Amino acid sequence: MRITGTHINYYFICKRKLWLYSNGIQLEQENSLVQDGLTIHEYTYPQRNSKYEEVSLEGIKVDFYDARKKIIHEIKRSHKLEEAHIWQLKYYIYIFEKHGIEGVKGLLEYPTEKITKEIELKDNDYFKIREIVDDIELICSKEECPPIVKLGRCKKCAFYDFCYIKEEVK
Repeated sequence: MRITGTHINYYFICKRKLWLYSNGIQLEQENSLVQDGLTIHEYTYPQRNSKYEEVSLEGIKVDFYDARKKIIHEIKRSHKLEEAHIWQLKYYIYIFEKHGIEGVKGLLEYPTEKITKEIELKDNDYFKIREIVDDIELICSKEECPPIVKLGRCKKCAFYDFCYIKEEVK
């Protein structure tokens, strides 16, 4: 299984969402919050398109990469799911290092909140990432979808209707 940044992100947000996504149920394209995030990504830093590149490597796709300074820029809509964003960016750095690109750092950017955080991969993160990847593979390989874990953020999720709207049984 090829692990993407989305897998890492969803692992921290919701195991059910992770399983649904990895099993081909993808509802994000119709979610207004996802669309807001895409708009922020596209229009917040228009000058970056000419200065930096969007990089795809081993299943990951980074927003912007400054090859000269070795900085991955990851743009997010809100810091509310920050742990997921941090680990997604750490995973990107991990993949770059795995491909021989040493000394890479990350910048996690929340332009609408004017927040920027520098992210580095620490020695103990390598072990944690391997644990996360193993756990993702285990979750996604199961026959059954994980049960619903009701969280405050569920109502804003693209999968909300899928999880919470029940059909009448005849």
